[in-house]
Amino acid sequence: MGEPGSLVTGDRAGGRSWCLRRVGMNAEWLLLEDGNEVTVGRGFGVTYQLVSKICPLMISRNHCVLKQNAEGQWTIMDNKSLNGVWLNGERLEPLEIYSIHKGDHIQLGVPLENKENAEYEYEVTEEDWERMYPCLAPKNGQMIEKNKGLRTKRKFSFDELEGPGAEGPSNLKSKISKVSCEPGQPVKLHEKGEVVSPPSEYLNPKLTSLEPSEKTTGAHVYPGPAGVIELHRKKQKASNPSASQSSLELFKVTMSRILKLKTQMQEKQVAVMNVKKQTQEGNSKMIVKMEQELQDLQSQLCVEQAQQQARVEQLEKTFQEEQQHLQGLEKEQGEEDLKHQLAQALQEHQALMEELNRSKKDFEAIIQAKNKELEQTKAVTLNCAHSFCSYCINEWMKRKIECPICRKDIKSKTHSLVLDNCINKMVDNLSSEVKERRIVLIRERKAKRPS
Repeated sequence: MGEPGSLVTGDRAGGRSWCLRRVGMNAEWLLLEDGNEVTVGRGFGVTYQLVSKICPLMISRNHCVLKQNAEGQWTIMDNKSLNGVWLNGERLEPLEIYSIHKGDHIQLGVPLENKENAEYEYEVTEEDWERMYPCLAPKNGQMIEKNKGLRTKRKFSFDELEGPGAEGPSNLKSKISKVSCEPGQPVKLHEKGEVVSPPSEYLNPKLTSLEPSEKTTGAHVYPGPAGVIELHRKKQKASNPSASQSSLELFKVTMSRILKLKTQMQEKQVAVMNVKKQTQEGNSKMIVKMEQELQDLQSQLCVEQAQQQARVEQLEKTFQEEQQHLQGLEKEQGEEDLKHQLAQALQEHQALMEELNRSKKDFEAIIQAKNKELEQTKAVTLNCAHSFCSYCINEWMKRKIECPICRKDIKSKTHSLVLDNCINKMVDNLSSEVKERRIVLIRERKAKRPS
């Protein structure tokens, strides 16, 4: 696996190049460009970004590095990846450089439990450029440029918005954006009857954010800034909406008024243009009157917009207060749950103590019963291991507290049921006279025993 071989990159002008061919696929091949270092991983700063659809964390951010050595031979290095790099079935040591050859099998990561092969398996090969080019995977930089192109696709020029196909809210937006929101700014007219738009720095930046969405179907959606819509969604999640319900209703009414004013502005603009088209010289008084009405509508729109901004700020303040109130309720609810758990644990502890007390009483009763049973036995064993009749040793201990055999001090006596049973079996084999004499003797000793 580590022997130097003939894997030296070919010149692209010659028609052949080295690559890592994806096993079982005619796509996502990795090109090994001569003189360039190739990095593979799921991060953003690599040459080829691999994002697993089955297990996203299978490929590390910078999984491995492929580059040429001084002789121009391609090598591979495991960049301390989590699931490893495998070359011809053997896992590579991290940060160790290994040479690769034509026909070598490279595996990134490990197979999942229900899979026989890993998701990313490659074979080192040399292919013609025409055969290899359609199968190559895009580089990370190319993907970023592609995404940037997608993000700018929806941008339109001013001429496109003014075209005959621009109808509805989009056309309204383009026309209103040409009018300044400053009440004192006059509207200049062109000699040919066209309205000249004022400079862009005098436009109110909030005008264009109040347009209705083109994607709404069915229910009427009130226009507004993205922050207001997000705020309205958050308000719907609040547990106590009564505090902000009236503010939301007022917000909706104001938005409808703004939309109505903007529609009136559009109608006035159309009327001005129609009058200018009908009379080339133009009725100056009528045009001036219409322009004054248009400026009045614009002033009203700016005032309504300022009031709407104030209401939005009030809604945000109300939302913050309700959020703090909800946090306080959650904290109180957590304390109540903790108290409930403690009370439940205390009850369980009390039940356990009661059960232990009952078990203790039952155990003491059993011990007392055993003691009574042992008291009825006749044989005892002393601490010196000598056994005697219970009555006899008690009589002996009245005179001396020592064993009659070994003369050791008597410290304990243990009742022996084994000896009693043995004696009873021996007595059963004796004659009836001996049995009767034993019974009489036991009765006499019991009579002498103090109660």
